[in-house]
Amino acid sequence: MTKRIFKSMLLVSMIVLFAGSGLIMGILYHYFGKQLAKELKTEAAYLAIAVEKEGMEAFDRLPPQTERVTYIDEDGTVLFDSVADEDDMDNHENRSEIQKALKTGSGTAVRKSDTLSEKTLYYAMKMADGKVLRVSSVQYNIPGLLGGMVQPILIILIFMVGLSALLAFRLSKKITEPINALDLEHPEDNQVYDELTPLLSKISRQQKSLHREIEDARKQQEEFSLITENMEEGFLVIDKHTEVLSYNSSALKLLGDSKWQGRQSILTLNRSEEFQGIVEQVLEGHHTVRMMEFPERSCQIAANPVWQGKEVTGAVIIILDVTERMRGEQLRREFTANVSHELKTPLTSISGFAEIIKDGFVKPEDTKVFASRIFKEAQRLITLVNDVIKISQLDEGEIVYQKEQVDLYQLSKEVLHRIEHSAKEKDVKLYLEGSHVQVSTVRMILDEVLFNLCENGLKYNKQGGSLTVTLKEENNKVEISVEDTGIGIPEGEQSRVFERFYRVDKSHSKAIGGTGLGLSIVKHGCMYLGAKVDVESTPGVGSKFTITM
Repeated sequence: MTKRIFKSMLLVSMIVLFAGSGLIMGILYHYFGKQLAKELKTEAAYLAIAVEKEGMEAFDRLPPQTERVTYIDEDGTVLFDSVADEDDMDNHENRSEIQKALKTGSGTAVRKSDTLSEKTLYYAMKMADGKVLRVSSVQYNIPGLLGGMVQPILIILIFMVGLSALLAFRLSKKITEPINALDLEHPEDNQVYDELTPLLSKISRQQKSLHREIEDARKQQEEFSLITENMEEGFLVIDKHTEVLSYNSSALKLLGDSKWQGRQSILTLNRSEEFQGIVEQVLEGHHTVRMMEFPERSCQIAANPVWQGKEVTGAVIIILDVTERMRGEQLRREFTANVSHELKTPLTSISGFAEIIKDGFVKPEDTKVFASRIFKEAQRLITLVNDVIKISQLDEGEIVYQKEQVDLYQLSKEVLHRIEHSAKEKDVKLYLEGSHVQVSTVRMILDEVLFNLCENGLKYNKQGGSLTVTLKEENNKVEISVEDTGIGIPEGEQSRVFERFYRVDKSHSKAIGGTGLGLSIVKHGCMYLGAKVDVESTPGVGSKFTITM
C-alpha cells in the first residue's frame, strides 16, 4: 500500500510540476512580450525626440548594443537602418506596422524578419515631419528561451523530482503508519482516519461473528470429542486415501495399538487381509458389517461410506466389542445343554422307578425304597429348578428387596449353625472370627451367598478339616472370607469356577452331589449387592473365597 501511495503521489507531483512549469513559461512568455513592446515604445519615443532635434546625426551616437533602429521615409524608402545597409533593403511601404503608423501614428507587428531571419517584434511611430521611426527587437519563443536555460532548468527539475520523491515517500509512510498500526483484534478501539471508521466497524462485526462461529465450532468439537471419547465403541473417520481424520481411544484399544497417533493410514492399525478388505469395500461405496477376531476379544465392525455427490470422500467405521455378548451366547448354549442334561438325569430316574412300580415288578415291601428314591430325585429336580430360577431372577434384576442394617457376625453365625449337623458327620470344625460389623444390605441375598460358600467349602473339604468365616473392616470396606482346607482348585480353573454348571472334578462332584450352580449364584448375588468376590486356592491345601463390600 505504501508503494502505491508513493507512486501515486510522485506521479501527481510530476504532472503538477511539468504542468506548472509549462503554465509559468507561457505566462512569462506573454509577460516579457508585453514588456518588450513597452520598452520598444519608450525607446522609440526617446529616439524620436533626438532625431527631431539633431536629425540624422542622432543615429550616429547609437550605442552598439541598442535595439535595431530603422528610419523610413513617407514613401517607404529606408533612410537608415542600424543593422543592415539601407541601400540593399526593400521598400517598407507595405509593412503592416508602417501602414498603421502612417494612419494612426503608431503600429506594432510580430513576424519573421527577412533580414535577421528571426521572429521580431516591430514598433513604428510617425514623426512630426511624416517620416516613420521603427524600433525592433528579436522575440525569443519558448523553445528558444529553454534552449538557453537547459542546464539550470535540468538542475531545477532534478532537484524538484528528488524533493517530490522524498516528500512523497515521507508522506506515504506518514499516511500508512496509522493504518499499519491498526489493532485489528480490537477494531473499535483505534483512533484513526474518519474514512476508515465504517471499515473498522464492519471488521469488528465480522470478527464478533467469526468469534461466535469459532466458539460454536470449538464447543461442537469438544462435545463431539467428549462423546466419542466416552464411547465404549471404537470410532474412526477416514478419507478416501485411508488416512485417519478422527478417532477415539476406544478404537485404538480395540485394534490393539493405544500408542498410535493420527494422520496416518488406518491400515497401519491392523494389517490383516480381512481388515484391509473391509476398508477397500467401504471406500468403494459398500456398506459393510463384519465380525473380526482379535487377541482375547471378538469385534463387530460396521463401515459406512461418506458420499459427496456421486463420489465417495471417506468412511465412518464403528468397532463394537461383542466379546461379552459372544461369550454370553456361548454360556447360554452351554447353560441350556447343561440344564437339559441335569434335568434329564433325575427325570430318567423318576420315570424308570415309576415304570417298574407300574409294571408290578416291585414287591410290596420294596415299594417304600423305590418311593424314597423317587422322592430324592424329585427333591434334586426341585433344587435344580429353584437354583435356575434364582440365577435367572438375579440376571434379570427381578428380585426387589429393601436394604436393611445387618449384623454380619450374627448372620454368619446363623449360616454356620445351619450346616453344623453336616459338618459333624464329616468331622469338619467350624470357626467364626471377627467382630460385630453392621452393613446396609439385602439380608436374604447375602444369606444365600454365604450359605452357598459355606456349603461348598464343607462339601469339598477333607475329613477332619476346618471351615473358617472371618469378618474384617478397614478403609471403609468390609471383607467376609470363607476359607476351607479342602481339595483346592487348580490355578487354570479358578477363573471358571463361577460359571454355571462348571465343575473342576466332574467325577468327584457327582459323588458329592449338588446342582453345579452354587458359585454362580454367589457371583450373581454379589453383583446384585454391588460387592466383589475373589478366590485364592491351592490344590490339596484349600480355598479361600473373599467378598468385599
